[in-house]
Amino acid sequence: MAEQQHRRAGGAVVAAVLAAGAAGCSSGSATLDDAHNADPVGTLRRAADTLVDTGSSKARTSMEMATGGTRVTIRGEGVYDYRERLGRLKVLLPQDPAGTSGHRPITELLAPGALFMKNRGAGVPADKWVRVDTAGLSDGNLVTGGATDPLAAAEVLRGTRTATYVGTSELAGTEVRHYRGTADLAAAAKGASGANKGVLAAAAKGFATAAVPFDVYLDEQGRIRKIRHRFSFVNRQQGTVAVASTTLLYDFGVAADVRLPAARDIYAGEIADG
Repeated sequence: MAEQQHRRAGGAVVAAVLAAGAAGCSSGSATLDDAHNADPVGTLRRAADTLVDTGSSKARTSMEMATGGTRVTIRGEGVYDYRERLGRLKVLLPQDPAGTSGHRPITELLAPGALFMKNRGAGVPADKWVRVDTAGLSDGNLVTGGATDPLAAAEVLRGTRTATYVGTSELAGTEVRHYRGTADLAAAAKGASGANKGVLAAAAKGFATAAVPFDVYLDEQGRIRKIRHRFSFVNRQQGTVAVASTTLLYDFGVAADVRLPAARDIYAGEIADG
């Protein structure tokens, strides 16, 4: 029963937004090392390993959802430790049609196989966390939490099937290489590390299609600076929901001290819907 309650809670961020609601780049001359562009598929499949070698970074996330003519956006910001597979994001829900928001920012802790949420609302005490088993979610938490785990976003690229080098551009003052392609979630799951195997395998089965179109921008060290995925899933109330998830990574090497809550701080009571 507790497991069912936590799964229902895990959909809270996306469910709340759906209920409330119902970059382009110029290509330039290839001034970066063209050897990286000779094998775009191989380059992108290694991108997650490059992040792990880098250690950590700050992250900004944006998740746009469109259904039935309505479009809403959830934004997040925080830090991520790629070696420990731990992250902390503050997620902001969009305003309601009246221009106000009835939700406080949700603090999310990302961990191997788990999502912890604070300020979840809907009957959860303010000092308690809700824990969700991400491998048990139909999307593996690529969408449910309202922000895609930065390492999971990178590991989607392990399933890259096709990729094209678009050209160079500038992103936040850094020259980057722009690639466009399609990844297969089932293939990504096979090559993923640790708990992300289960996460991506769940997403491969739960999304409307396992094929994920993407745009990704790498700096001269091969680090992901920006990645945008396009997912789609079927919601029983709203029908097919199109999702564009964008993750920006910067300030590599920043301190990322993420501490998971103690067992006594995790809520195990009844969780209301909505």
